[in-house]
Amino acid sequence: MLSKRRRSDEGSSRRQFLRTTIAAAGVAGAASLGRVSAQSQETIRLGGEIDGWQGRAPDSIAGETNPTLSLDPGVEYRLVWENLDGQGHNVALLDADGNVLQRTDIVSEEGATQTVEFTASEEMAEYVCEPHITSMRGTIEVGGGSSTQASATDSEDEEATAASVVSEGPTVRIETIVDGGPTAPLDFEVPTNRDGRYYITDRLGQVYVYDGGGLRDEPFVDVGDRLAEISGEMGLLGMALHPNYGENRKFYLRYSAPRREGTPEEFDHTEVLSEFTANDDGLTADADSERTVMEIPSPYDTHNSGAIAFGPDDGYLYVGMGDGGGGFDVGLGHVADWYERFDGGEGPDVSGNGQDVTENLLGSILRIDVDTQEGEQAYGIPEDNPLVGQEGLNEHFAWGFRNPWRMGFSNGELYAADVGQSLYEEVNHVQKGNNYGWNVREGTGCFEPGPEESRDPPDSCPTHTPDSVRGGEPLVDPVIEYPHSVNDDSIGVAAVGGYLYTNDAIPAIQGAFVLGDYRLPGADSGPTGRLMAATPTEEGQWPLRELRIENTDSHRLPGSILTLGRDNANRLYVLTTAEPAEGETGAVHRIVPPESANQASANASAANTTVGGTNGSASTAVEATGTNAGATTTSAGTTRAATSTGATSAATETGTASGSGSAADANASGAETGGETTSTNGPGFGVVAGVAGLAAVAARRLLGDD
Repeated sequence: MLSKRRRSDEGSSRRQFLRTTIAAAGVAGAASLGRVSAQSQETIRLGGEIDGWQGRAPDSIAGETNPTLSLDPGVEYRLVWENLDGQGHNVALLDADGNVLQRTDIVSEEGATQTVEFTASEEMAEYVCEPHITSMRGTIEVGGGSSTQASATDSEDEEATAASVVSEGPTVRIETIVDGGPTAPLDFEVPTNRDGRYYITDRLGQVYVYDGGGLRDEPFVDVGDRLAEISGEMGLLGMALHPNYGENRKFYLRYSAPRREGTPEEFDHTEVLSEFTANDDGLTADADSERTVMEIPSPYDTHNSGAIAFGPDDGYLYVGMGDGGGGFDVGLGHVADWYERFDGGEGPDVSGNGQDVTENLLGSILRIDVDTQEGEQAYGIPEDNPLVGQEGLNEHFAWGFRNPWRMGFSNGELYAADVGQSLYEEVNHVQKGNNYGWNVREGTGCFEPGPEESRDPPDSCPTHTPDSVRGGEPLVDPVIEYPHSVNDDSIGVAAVGGYLYTNDAIPAIQGAFVLGDYRLPGADSGPTGRLMAATPTEEGQWPLRELRIENTDSHRLPGSILTLGRDNANRLYVLTTAEPAEGETGAVHRIVPPESANQASANASAANTTVGGTNGSASTAVEATGTNAGATTTSAGTTRAATSTGATSAATETGTASGSGSAADANASGAETGGETTSTNGPGFGVVAGVAGLAAVAARRLLGDD
C-alpha cells in the first residue's frame, strides 16, 4: 500500500515552490532536471532499463530518471552505463532533427556495462535507447554553462514555466473506437464476463453499448425523461455494474432528478442513485425496473460529483458526493463546522459540508451495501464503516472533498480526482476514515471562502481537526497536485481522474497513474485535453509528466477530456467531447503504443550488431553519422534512453475520471492566469455548459467560485 505524506506545519517544499511560481516570476523552472557539471574528462554514469535512464554520477544527476546532461562544447566525456533489466538496449546521440550522431551496438546481458567516449558538440540534443526510444530518452544541453542542479528554491534568475510542474513525458498514440456517438460520454463500464462489450453513458440520459465493431443505435437504457432540466453539472453522471452482473444483471445509475419528497423547496434538485436490471442478452434494459436506492437533496446545480464504483474486495458501492456547490463556497445548504475562521457567527452561511459529517452526506465519499436493506433504507451499512457507533452519519467512508468528479479502483486501492477551486487540482488516495481537508485546504494550501476580490487565505492553517472532533484527525494531502497555471503558463483547469496502467503494451507508462485534465485553455485550434502520467512514490507528491499523443496535430487529445476508462485487459480509454456548435459529438479513444517505438525497434535490430566479449571491443562497429563519429565501446553492456525531458514513465490506472459534458468555451482569461471567472452558482465542473443546445453556463464552473 502506498503511504501518504502528512503535511507539516511548515508545508512541503514542492507546495512552497508551486505557490511561489504562481505568485511571482523569478523562480527557476527546471527543478526536475539533473545537470552534469561540465569538466574535462568528466565521467557520466547511468543505469539503463525500459522505464528510463537512471542517473548515478555525478551527484547532480544521481537518482534522476532520464536526467538532462548539461555539457560544455569541445570537452571530452566518458559515458558509462549498466544494463539493469537484461533487455536489449543501446545508446545513440541525436541532433535536434533526430539524426544519429553516434550510436553503439545493442546489448542485452543484465549487469553488463558499456562505455562511450565522445566530444560534446552543439549539435547534440538527445541521448536515447533506440529500441525503447519512447521511454529511454534524455535531453543534452551543450553550452548551457550551469554546473549545478537547478533548484526551485535557490535559483532566482529563471522564470518558472508549466514544465517545472509537468515535464515532458513519453509518446503514445490514440485509436478512436467511437466517433459521433454520445454527445458527452461521462462513464465507461465493462462487464467482466464479456470481453469487447463496453457500456458508455451520455450525460443527456442514455447508456449505449459498444459490442464488437461499433456502437449500437438503440440505447441500452434511456432515463432522459427522469432528469431535471440540465444545467451546471447535472445530468446522467455515473454508472456501475454489480460485481455479479453476469448472473443478476443488476447495474446502477446516478442522475440529477427534479426535487423529490424530502428535498427542501429552495434546493435546486435531488441526486438519485438507482438500481436497474438488464435483459438477458445484456444489450437492452428495462427502465421501469428501477429501484431507487438513495435520494440526496442538492442545493445547487454544481459540485454534484456523480462517480460510483464497486470495491473489488468488499463488493460495496462507493458513491462520490460534492460539497453542494454554491457561489463562493458559502450560502444555501452549507452547515457550520469546527473551523472557527469560517464561522464568523453566521453558522450555515459557511461551506462546512466537507468537514461536518453529522448534518448531511455532502462533501464525502460514501460506502453502502446495495445487497441488503436496513429498516426504511433501501441499502445496508457496512459494519466497519468508520462512523458506525460514533457521532456522524453511518454512510460516510471518507470526507473533506470539494467535488470528487471521478473515482475508481486500481490494485484494490481507491483514487479520486477532486476538482479544485481557483488554483489547484488534486488526486487523492482514498482510505477509510480519512479527512482530505476541504475547505480548510485546497490541495495542500490554505483556503479562504468568499469572492476572489475579498479572499485572503491565511499563510498557515490547521493540519488536524481539534481533539474534540473525532480525536484530532489529520488533514491528508493529495498524492497528485498541480496548479492551474505558472506565471501565466497554463497547465489545466480540472482534474478528471484516471487509473494505474498495468498493461505491458506501453512499458514507458507501466505502473504510472494516468489522468486527464479537462482542457488546456487558450488553444487556437479548439479544445484540447491534456493527458498526464504520475509516477507513484512512497512519500510526497507524485511527479507528473505530460503524455505526447503521436497521431494528433496538437499532440494532445482532440476535444475536452471527460473521463478515463479501463477494459478487462487493463487497457486505458479516454472519453472526450468536442464543440456541439460545429456539429461534433463525443468520442472514445484507446491509448496504444506509438508507431515510432515499433519503427525504432525494427530499425535498431536491423542497423546494429551485438557487442561481444567481456571487456572487449565491439564486433562490427556501426559507423556513426554526423560529427563526432567514432565513439569507442569497451566492455559489453546495454545502453538505454528515456523518453522526454526528465521524467520517468509510469502510468497509473485510478478510478474512472470524468468531466462534465459541455463543450462551452469555459476557461476564458481567468484560467490562463490562475484567476477565476465568477458565477452566481459558482464553478464545479461547469465548463460543462452548452452541450447539445443547452443554454450556456458561466465559463469554468468546475474551477470557479464555488
